[in-house]
Formats: sequence, C-alpha cells, structure tokens
Amino acid sequence: MKIQRLLVVLTLVNLVLLVVTLAQMRPAVAEGVAPVLRGRALQIVDERGQVRASIAVLPASTQKDGSVSSETVLLRLITEKGRPSVKIAASEETAGVAFVGPTGTKNTYVQPWAKGTTSALTLKDEDGREQIIKP
Repeated sequence: MKIQRLLVVLTLVNLVLLVVTLAQMRPAVAEGVAPVLRGRALQIVDERGQVRASIAVLPASTQKDGSVSSETVLLRLITEKGRPSVKIAASEETAGVAFVGPTGTKNTYVQPWAKGTTSALTLKDEDGREQIIKP
C-alpha cells in the first residue's frame, strides 16, 4: 500500500509540474527584424555550391601600370559556367559597369564608366572592332 500511495503522489506532482510548465509556455516569436545586415562580403551560391553573385569591398591596390586604385565596391553576377558577365564597380574616383560576352569570348563587352569629370561608353566586339563614345 505504501508504494501505491507514493506512486499516486509522484504522479500528482508530475501532473502539477506539467500544468505549470504548459501555463508558462508562450509561442516562439522572433524578437524583431534586424534593421541592417552587416559583413565584409556577400556571396550567393546555386544548388551546386558555385558562387553566382558576389558583392565585396576590395582594398586599395597598385595596378600593373603603377597607378593606385582606391578602395572599390564590386558587384559581380556570374554565369553557370563561372564567367562574371555583369560587373558594377564604385570607388571615390571611378564608377562603371561592364556587360561581358558569353563564356569563350575574350574581347566582347559594353562598358559605360565615369572617372573624375570624364565619362565614356566603350563597345568592343570579339573581332577587335571597338567604338568609344564620349560626350
């Protein structure tokens, strides 16, 4: 008899604890939306894990011709074969966009840009023909 009473008491205690726990539970709700997503770079990948779009801040650097490029923000949109087909770049001195031909081409592109107080639009075909349009 003593064991039956102990089991009944333990069952009742468990039942009370369950009721108290359920009474205190609230549905999980997000605290709020973060107003800003911050980071040094962002990459979007496809289902195979290949980078298809990226945005990054590139540090200032010295070019092959000896000129110094300032810090640049660069957005790339990349084809399924890995070719950056669209590039948008912005720095303190220069801003430009490049639309590049398909994979397998080397010199096919359209590039509007502005540098300092000048601007131009460059059009180039794979056969080497080039046209630069300036205001």
